[in-house]
This record gives sequence, structure tokens and C-alpha cells, in this order.
Amino acid sequence: MLRVAPKFFTAAPLRTVSLFACRFSLRSIADSAPFNKIRIQRDDDTAFDAYVVGKNNAPGIVVLQEWWGVDFEIKNHAVMISQLGQGFKALIPEAFFPIFPSLYRGKVGLDVAEAQHLMNGLDWQGAVKDIHASVNWLKANGSAKAGVTGFCMGGALAIASSVLVPNVDAAVAFYGVPSSELADPAQAKAPVQAHFGELDNFVCFSDVTAAKALEEKLKAAGVAHEVHIYPNNGHAFMNRSPEGIKRRKSMGMPDEDEAAVQLAWSRFQSWMTHYLTG
Repeated sequence: MLRVAPKFFTAAPLRTVSLFACRFSLRSIADSAPFNKIRIQRDDDTAFDAYVVGKNNAPGIVVLQEWWGVDFEIKNHAVMISQLGQGFKALIPEAFFPIFPSLYRGKVGLDVAEAQHLMNGLDWQGAVKDIHASVNWLKANGSAKAGVTGFCMGGALAIASSVLVPNVDAAVAFYGVPSSELADPAQAKAPVQAHFGELDNFVCFSDVTAAKALEEKLKAAGVAHEVHIYPNNGHAFMNRSPEGIKRRKSMGMPDEDEAAVQLAWSRFQSWMTHYLTG
């Protein structure tokens, strides 16, 4: 069943609910977090940087960026994930190689046009290989199980990883569905949870039509899943830093719904705890 979040919801308080209490401190959370920078080697001899935060032996979660790159917002998400419940080990792969000669690794999109250009140039198959290597690294370094989550572009890749990466134990996607050329969600081998804003207007990628089509595919294929739609929320509604809010407003997304954000994190925590610690 397609699950629609109520407009007003009082969730059981998360251990890190204080992170929501003052969103103006969110950028400093990412800046001061104890990220460890590591180097991961792929099977094809390609190497890339990644950032890890959380307890060494905790279940692992690969955290995939939006089209902006590995910026303060994605680091905020990783810090939040590392502190949910009993804790997770969050790993952010550095931005993936694009088709274009200029590098996307380490580059942050500064405006909508540049970010779109960078995402259009993404080597999606190469990104999947990076995710595979990241999951392998987590499982070789203390995490008995590992999941994948992502936002926007990363959300589409999270679902793709449930299809294309054999050792993913769970996936959670935020407002993104992969193209049929990349991956068919009906072939997912890991349980999938997905979150969408009712007002999202990214047609065929993260709007309500895309969300419902994803739900139907997962249901028909018998894949364990949840698909949640949040009323009166647009694309990227999880971004709560002052800079993230300003950026969303500049893109015509003025909604601010702290209750929906907390509800989504609560559902994320329950999903990942169930599949990564059971």
C-alpha cells in the first residue's frame, strides 16, 4: 500500500532530535564532525576517496549525494544517520567520475545550472561500481551488514544499488527513481523504502507519478517495500540547513516542514535497524 504521511505528526523523539531544534547549527555539525577520509579501491583498479563517520563495528550505510556534490548538506545527513538509534557507520563516496573530461570527484555544484550539468555528465555505471566497492569496504571493516541511502540523484542510485549491487542488505531512497536504462526496481534484491514530496515537480524522476509507479513495480514483483508521500512538501524537503533552505527557495521550493523531516528520519531508522541489525 502507498503510505501517505499525515500533515501533522508527533513522532517518538529520536535520540538526536536536538539536531532539529536549531537548524542554524547544522552547517557546524558537518564542519566539526569527526569524519575519517579513506581511499577505496575498485575491482578495476580505479580508486576514490570516501568519508566515514560513526562507530567502527556498527551496521554500515553508504550515503549518496544530491546533484550538488559532497557538500555540507550531505555531510549533515551522514552525521544524523551515524547517530540514529544505536548508531550506524555512514560512508560518503566522493563524487563520481563524469563523462566529461572535467572531474566531478570533489566538485560541488554552486548553482542549479552547474549542478544539472554535473549530474547530466555522471557516469551512472561507474557510480554503481563505486557503491559496490563502498559496500564491500564497510563489510570488510567491521559492519556485518550494509545498506545504501541517497538523496535526489543519490536516491535513484540507492534504488539502482538494490538491483545491481548483490551485497546490499537494504536501500532507502529520498526523492529519486532510476531510469529504466540503469535499473528496473522490479528486479530489486534488497528491501526498498522510498520518500517523496507531494509537491515535487521533477517529472518522471521524483514526482508523485514516479512514486506511485515505483510502488506498483515493487508490489507486483513482491519486493519488501514502503513508499511514503509527504503532503505539502516539495523536492529535497530533507534539507534543513539555512543554506539548503535558501537554495530550495531559489528553486521555487518554499516549504518548511520539520514534522515531515522527523517522521522521515524515524521511518528511515526503523527500516535500517530492522534490516541491518536483525
